[in-house]
Amino acid sequence: MKTYTNVKDLGDLKAAVKEALEIKKNRYAYKHLGENKTLLMVFFNSSLRTRLSTQKAGMNLGMNTIVLDINQGAWKLETERGVIMDGDKTEHLLEAIPVMGCYCDIIGVRAFAQFENKQDDYEEKILNQFIKYSGKPVFSMEAATGHPLQAFADLITIEEYKKTERPKVVLTWAPHPKALPQAVPNSFADFMNEADVDFVITHPEGYELGSQFVRGAKIEYDQDKALAGADFVYAKNWAAYTDPNYGKILSKDRAWTISTEKMALTNNAYFMHCLPVRRNMIVTDEVIESPQSIVIPEAANREISAQTVIKRILENL
Repeated sequence: MKTYTNVKDLGDLKAAVKEALEIKKNRYAYKHLGENKTLLMVFFNSSLRTRLSTQKAGMNLGMNTIVLDINQGAWKLETERGVIMDGDKTEHLLEAIPVMGCYCDIIGVRAFAQFENKQDDYEEKILNQFIKYSGKPVFSMEAATGHPLQAFADLITIEEYKKTERPKVVLTWAPHPKALPQAVPNSFADFMNEADVDFVITHPEGYELGSQFVRGAKIEYDQDKALAGADFVYAKNWAAYTDPNYGKILSKDRAWTISTEKMALTNNAYFMHCLPVRRNMIVTDEVIESPQSIVIPEAANREISAQTVIKRILENL
């Protein structure tokens, strides 16, 4: 594996989950793979779980790790071609990327959607420039349209907690005060559509996700109907995807907040969220603090998903 941006990069998904669970039993079994190798983690956006879990994963594999925060510890970078650089951008990404590649063996990149131009976001311009110009293997630590490390960790968590062979998994939109990218729900749908689960997506009209991610998933606009009999409830906000409302907030309807009453409709479901979470917007205190909340084990598995991906890349250097 030389790049990791979506579920297809993992190949056999069951084999990938099995490998991840074996790594979890002994996180230091493959330290020899990363000896004298360097992982560079480049952040264009804020991070807590991604930064800590991915850095820990690299260290578990014996790697040196470098963290570069573009907004705090580097020159401001221009990303567009043809721009006269007479403003506040000091360096162009097309010089910065190959320079970064000189100092490492693997690069992880985190760059969110800007909601300024849908085409630019969905072409993944920043991530793909790293893939094209760095000369090194690149993996996504969340991009404009996907968060495959999170979705892989979500699947690992579902595998650990499921009580039936083919659980019902519901991805539900929930309200939020800010416009959020579609990256997490896109990747969650991407993974669930390839996994052996009964997958349902529920959201208000106008919040449809891209067809390349939804694929054959069932869409239910009535949240209560969608939640009926669910084994896992994954709550997440996202802004509108479809034109002309791309990147806009269409609703803050708190009737969609996941509450004790909503969870009572399920099959004693586990509650999931990628974090950070807006309490009493996305989910009530009672639900996220309940025994059925697995947001912390889910976050812990971010280390395991990242380590599995980095291990596979190291094996192919």
